Amino acid sequence: MSPLFIIALIACYFLMLIGVSFLTGRKDDNDAFFLGNRQSPWYVVAFGMVGASLSGVTFISVPGWVEGSQFSYMQVVLGYVVGYAVIIKILLPLYYRLQLTSIYTYLDQRFGPSSYKTGSVFFLISRIIGASFRLYLVAIVLQYAVFDALEVPFWVTVMVTILLIWVYTFRSGIKTIIWTDTLQTTFMLVAVIITVVLIKKSLIPDGNLIEYVSNSDMSRIFFFDEWKTENAFWKQFLSGMFITIVMTGLDQDMMQKNLSCRSLKDAQKNMFWLSIILVFVNLIFLSLGVLLYDYADANGIAETGDKLYSAVALSGDLGVVVGVLFILGLIAAAYSSADSALTALTTSFCVDILGIQNKEAKAGKRIRKQVHIMFSVILLLVILAFKYTVDESVIKELFVAAGYTYGPLLGMYAFGLFTKWNVKDKWVPLIAIISPILSYILKDNSEAWFGYKFGFELLLVNGLFTLMGLWLLRRKPGEQPEIEVSP
Repeated sequence: MSPLFIIALIACYFLMLIGVSFLTGRKDDNDAFFLGNRQSPWYVVAFGMVGASLSGVTFISVPGWVEGSQFSYMQVVLGYVVGYAVIIKILLPLYYRLQLTSIYTYLDQRFGPSSYKTGSVFFLISRIIGASFRLYLVAIVLQYAVFDALEVPFWVTVMVTILLIWVYTFRSGIKTIIWTDTLQTTFMLVAVIITVVLIKKSLIPDGNLIEYVSNSDMSRIFFFDEWKTENAFWKQFLSGMFITIVMTGLDQDMMQKNLSCRSLKDAQKNMFWLSIILVFVNLIFLSLGVLLYDYADANGIAETGDKLYSAVALSGDLGVVVGVLFILGLIAAAYSSADSALTALTTSFCVDILGIQNKEAKAGKRIRKQVHIMFSVILLLVILAFKYTVDESVIKELFVAAGYTYGPLLGMYAFGLFTKWNVKDKWVPLIAIISPILSYILKDNSEAWFGYKFGFELLLVNGLFTLMGLWLLRRKPGEQPEIEVSP
């Protein structure tokens, strides 16, 4: 495919998204932007969240990860299912009972304003990092596949990417994203399934796909034999469980979609079916990885890792259809998570930091639009910074970063939900800063100190440090906080 053809394809795709935005964005007040007027059908939310949960990271990195890690990622995915059960039974009832717009308002009610601001700031940091990683991954693939040939600088690629997201989200935010996510999820899954079918026809025209993948040396799922390794079962299972709790249940981006449902029951049904669908979808992505590596080996394609899928799809050997679907699936996967992240960042900053809910409607709407532009620029700058710093598999980088930034949120919510103690609120920000620092020191030295290498479970350790810090700051139930007397 020529670069100009790919650009035309991307342009057509975004015209569809902008069309959806126009149809859903006729009412662009803050209630529509933040919560979709709480009228989103749960089944639409559930299907759209598949794309948002997977993102461009899964689309590119999970198949490329198979050679080095086999199917061990499924151990993480099984942990996701348990994490979703915690969200369904504990967190969603809490959020709906309190009628929250920003989920971090809970921390204000439970502990006080310092804890509230701390939780919101750590979400903002977490989501900026996560969204930037995802968009960075897609930007470098598009640069490699399209824009290098046209001598377009990387910064222009990224700027246009962010601008297109802003165009179709600036009016009605989550109300639009619920429907664009559905469209994007469809494109992503169709791309992967058809690629699997066509590679299967090329490699094993008369064979059984499930049997072929099962017999591959790369398809081992469970690793019980060595608990110290990064892919040990219980490490990855527990990591997956807590990653889901924090990156979905304690994340304004993902919860904002659930809070747009008509009722708690609808939101719980959404989460349940999402957890089931994701198991099968991730199996398809890992199976695709086996097929891609075998196909690349049989056809002399040398690329591996994050560049494998694009190298096979754009080689032309499988036909134009696979290349077209790859481009559409890639941008769908990227934007289905990035657009909602931009909306959630805007929501959290407006509600938690600026207190926009207390302002007059017209002024609040103006502020929201200004904040939306601000975060678009921030994402642009962070992605450009990543170009010169990221040198590992992107999916590993994403979860390592989450271990540091989501850990304090995990500790704060665990302390609030499972104890009756209050805390000395003004010291909570210090605990939230110290915990990631201790986690980094432990991770950096654990192999030398204990012969143990931390992986995704660093998130749990970070949350535990925060929990211990809050315990040291505890006040007895009913004990009044200290009153500061102004001189």
